[in-house]
Amino acid sequence: MADQYARADEDNQSAEMPAIRWEEPPEGPVLVLLDQRRLPAEEVELVCTDASALVDAIRTLAVRGAPLLGIAGAYGVALAAARGFDVEEAAAALAGARPTAVNLAVGVRRAQAAYRAAVAGGGDRGQAAEATLAAARALHQEDAAASARMARHGLALLEELLPGGGHRVLTHCNTGALVSGGEGTAFAVALAAHRAGRLRRLWVDETRPLLQGARLTAYEAARNGMAYTLLTDNAAGSLFAAGEVDAVLIGADRIAADGSVANKVGSYPLAVLARYHHVPFIVVAPVTTVDPGTPDGASIEVEQRAGHEVTEVTAPRVPVAGAEAGGGIPVAPLGTQAYNPAFDVTPPELVTAIVTEEGVVSPVTADALAALCDRSRQVTI
Repeated sequence: MADQYARADEDNQSAEMPAIRWEEPPEGPVLVLLDQRRLPAEEVELVCTDASALVDAIRTLAVRGAPLLGIAGAYGVALAAARGFDVEEAAAALAGARPTAVNLAVGVRRAQAAYRAAVAGGGDRGQAAEATLAAARALHQEDAAASARMARHGLALLEELLPGGGHRVLTHCNTGALVSGGEGTAFAVALAAHRAGRLRRLWVDETRPLLQGARLTAYEAARNGMAYTLLTDNAAGSLFAAGEVDAVLIGADRIAADGSVANKVGSYPLAVLARYHHVPFIVVAPVTTVDPGTPDGASIEVEQRAGHEVTEVTAPRVPVAGAEAGGGIPVAPLGTQAYNPAFDVTPPELVTAIVTEEGVVSPVTADALAALCDRSRQVTI
């Protein structure tokens, strides 16, 4: 079950409204989400009381972004445990809510493992629920710390590749605090450059068809006082041709073992443009986004979304109510078929570097990624 309520923004206090938080009111624990479907028009929170409501929120993009999906998945398992629902059933539903985003399943499995360990150790239902929530909170904190480290590594890489500052950075989709327990992935690097006085301009792709760049990245850039300019996705080529892009910074929803990167659809064309124009193409993502079990880009399952997202335009104040239901303004003839993959895949040879909290991989190879993941596991242990 999910409920919505809005907070007043009279004095900008809601600028600090978190993307996700756990609360325990008298009627029982809930997971509270900033409903990203309503931004930037309204800051509305969605209150989930069970895993099925969270699954719906994930599928309809009320909550989105690879790292945040991992956190949400873990909290969803904790919610099922705390509320006395079937934890295994909830975990299965959550893990499959968005198949391309590997962090979602990682977060679910981590919380599920904590629950199982507590039960196997003789803990009662309450103790198992506490252990599950502790695992979710730990993941949340770790992601915030990882975000800060990615920002430092990414800024250092920009300074190395583009000495002299005045960076003009192009980004795609949304990779800021709305997708993370901290300040984000690729956006966090741009924000670090801004704070260091090294960012000249942030170019923001609209990111069609759901406009995450226009609605969310521009929203975050404005809140942080960054110099930014919005462009349609198909204007990026002219921007490169004019010599106005110094680097591309994007996030990732899954990175295969060979270094292929699945990210919001439209990322691959930017990589091709960047290669032709000799511009660094940099992917910023936590190590949890690297999936050793996916050998290459062709093995990544790409989510296909409903056609109405392309054939209709939905205002932010009128969120899509269901995965298959519209509610927007038609922009194509009735019955038009739409091709609507949520992601595309960029091969490793087009990626200049992958920035993680554990360091930078460049050139991007399977061996280099495997070594990075090994180091990460050693640090965790």
